[in-house]
Amino acid sequence: MEPIKFKPLLKSTLWGGEKIIPFKHLSTQQQQVGESWEISGVENNETVVAEGIHAGKKLNQVVHEMKEQLVGKENYQRFGDEFPLLIKFIDARQDLSIQVHPDDETAHRQGKARGKTEMWYLMQSDPQAKLYSGLKKEITPEEYKEMVENDTICDALAQYEVKEGDTFFLPAGRIHAIGDGCFLAEIQQTSDVTYRIYDFKRKDKDGNYRELHTEQAAESINYAVLNDYRTHYTPEKNKGITLVSCPYFTTAVYDLDEEMTIDYAELDSFVILIALKGEATITDNENNVTTLTEGETILIPATTKELQIKGTVKFLETYV
Repeated sequence: MEPIKFKPLLKSTLWGGEKIIPFKHLSTQQQQVGESWEISGVENNETVVAEGIHAGKKLNQVVHEMKEQLVGKENYQRFGDEFPLLIKFIDARQDLSIQVHPDDETAHRQGKARGKTEMWYLMQSDPQAKLYSGLKKEITPEEYKEMVENDTICDALAQYEVKEGDTFFLPAGRIHAIGDGCFLAEIQQTSDVTYRIYDFKRKDKDGNYRELHTEQAAESINYAVLNDYRTHYTPEKNKGITLVSCPYFTTAVYDLDEEMTIDYAELDSFVILIALKGEATITDNENNVTTLTEGETILIPATTKELQIKGTVKFLETYV
């Protein structure tokens, strides 16, 4: 099986910026692209294969046809025909709403298929870029509701100035928000369950406040307080540096300026490569050759045993 590239789903939003189109080297005139859904099996938002033997097929159709050959035996038993990860690039020109996602158990209790755990990796963001991640002081569910009502919920949240390379793990239950100027890659469970906590009293084009999900969010929030919500790691050239390892995905960053071979012989999973900078030629053990260029995302099938990477490139590697 050959590596698979998809046509991105570009989503224009009220808060979207202008970074994604040049980053992905696209020729479209689409404006205010806030999100590029790179690989998605979300219902009604599936990405379509761009080229090769599966060209024109939706992601979950390819999963259905190739089964464990594409995603791995254990993953196929666990997730069936639905691809388990959603990969996005996000460019925020305004502060996004403050949100939380339930864990699987809470989501099931609330009648949803599953919860959502995710992570952010910051790319070249604006100098003033900030985001919210986690609580900085202890509050009760009742205090939380009061703070949403009287517009003081942000006083309870940890805020971070961010720069390229910063990483944040967002397990289900952690309050978070992407701020103005942030440009990032997001890796998450395939789930569209999002509870909006607070939207800064903004009104839509019709003059209405956006819906808040105060009760569902109160049930979903993890009220534990940590000293620091950043993911700390030491960057290193020509080596895979693990950023996050959790039941839903494992993610590493590679910054290569030398040829490298990555061994996947013992891995029972697909692998996704998300190119952050530069470009490289990738050859697998079946002699399939493809390129990996800044802004591209590639799905490597579970049958792949080895990748040889030549070039100067920085990318994220993630699998389940």
